[in-house]
Amino acid sequence: MPATQIAQNLAFINWTVLTGLALGSYAAVILLRRRTGATRGFLAFTTACAIAFGLLAWLSDGALPSTLGDSPVTLDAAWDDPRRAALIGFVAFATVALVVGRVRPSWARLIELAAVATGALTLIFGSFAWGGGSLGTAALLVELAAVSAATGGVFAAMILGHWYLVTPKLPEAPLILLSRVLVVVVATQVVLFVVWAMTSAGPAGGAPFSALTGEWALFVWLRLIVGLIFPLVVSVAAVKTAQTRSMESATGLLYINVGTIAAGTILAAGLYFGAGLLV
Repeated sequence: MPATQIAQNLAFINWTVLTGLALGSYAAVILLRRRTGATRGFLAFTTACAIAFGLLAWLSDGALPSTLGDSPVTLDAAWDDPRRAALIGFVAFATVALVVGRVRPSWARLIELAAVATGALTLIFGSFAWGGGSLGTAALLVELAAVSAATGGVFAAMILGHWYLVTPKLPEAPLILLSRVLVVVVATQVVLFVVWAMTSAGPAGGAPFSALTGEWALFVWLRLIVGLIFPLVVSVAAVKTAQTRSMESATGLLYINVGTIAAGTILAAGLYFGAGLLV
């Protein structure tokens, strides 16, 4: 049964969500630090959250099962240790950058780049471990990068929205920029959904668009409507409300998006690891 197969792979779903929250929110911090006047308090708090999520992801990585049961996805254990090393490396570099940034900002910027690099390696090694071949590895890497940007990005945007409630004079530029980036990320995910469905990407294979009508169709449609289309509309609305400095409304919209994008990430991970479908 589809729901049962998804439930059997909750450990991998958990890894995907936690890793996405860690890497995506940290990427948002780097973007806002270099492009806007986001406050130090927000940047430090969001960085601390990214570190905590990264540590939880590393702990969950060590508990991943060695088999996926009836799933068509194959696991290559040779990449497990490199992936875990990269993930704990991200946590270590991000922590050092957070501490050093208080006294040596120029050093912290270099260490942040190392954190970004190890975060990218985490996704690359994960793709090698679970992609099942050159094309599958590349497609999975794109998918993991997209869900990380969306999941972590919307979390950082929601936290930033809260910052306006306690810092009324904070310029609206940071929230507008991050909300616009979120629109682009989710729109990219919609395009990827179409491409994956058209090409039957993923280990399961099949005819073009067969995922929309097969036994997994309910979860695939939920991924599209609840996890992609609806968040895209809400993200656009968040940009509009931020532009008019209706920060409470923008924050409320981002709260909604946190739930729907997280649900979409859970569905995407469940469909990949449970059914071998990229969506």
